[in-house]
Amino acid sequence: MKYILAVLLMLIASTTSFALNTQEQRWVEAVRKTYGDRAARRVETWRKEISAYRSLSERQQLTEVNRFFNQLNFVNDDRLWGKNDYWATPLEFLGSNAGDCEDFTIAKYFSLLELGVSDRKLRLVYVKAIELNQFHMVLAYYSKPSAEPILLDNINPEIKRASKRRDLLPIYSFNGKNLWLMKSKQGQLAGKSSRLSLWNDLRAREKSLKLNKPIVNYDE
Repeated sequence: MKYILAVLLMLIASTTSFALNTQEQRWVEAVRKTYGDRAARRVETWRKEISAYRSLSERQQLTEVNRFFNQLNFVNDDRLWGKNDYWATPLEFLGSNAGDCEDFTIAKYFSLLELGVSDRKLRLVYVKAIELNQFHMVLAYYSKPSAEPILLDNINPEIKRASKRRDLLPIYSFNGKNLWLMKSKQGQLAGKSSRLSLWNDLRAREKSLKLNKPIVNYDE
């Protein structure tokens, strides 16, 4: 209860003292130009919340980032983008107000990096969702290299230890630097994450601030 109250007080304070920096203003205007005013307001809300989360503990930051992005709509890539697989940047995800599991995971990953969570503690994990019989992606957080990770997920919003998610079968994982095949608890290093073409494409769009529009509007 004390934690919830503290978060509410910080969010209230942020609404009165928060101001966008130059980079954030560029993001908001780029999203407004591509997706409209409502999308721009979502980006502004994201920036305000990120500012409020900076004073929280790392574990609390995981909880709040997971909660924030899980509010968006889940839509498969073929329906949203007209492609079998498309990895959206956080701005494209917020701008579209929709995305699939990769988009939820990627947005959480970049938000936590911005909050100061080390890339060494984070991995984007490609899994098989056994009960759904489909491939899926979650974000893993390792408090230390030898620790069992906890998972941030849009299917199950409760953050749990990996051993409690018997419905997920890990296949491979990656972060900003490395790629692992998940043949063991920690995974087997398989090279650099730059081997993933979808990841390279996403990073290029993120750097250039290129925003693509979905073929379906989920902002009405």
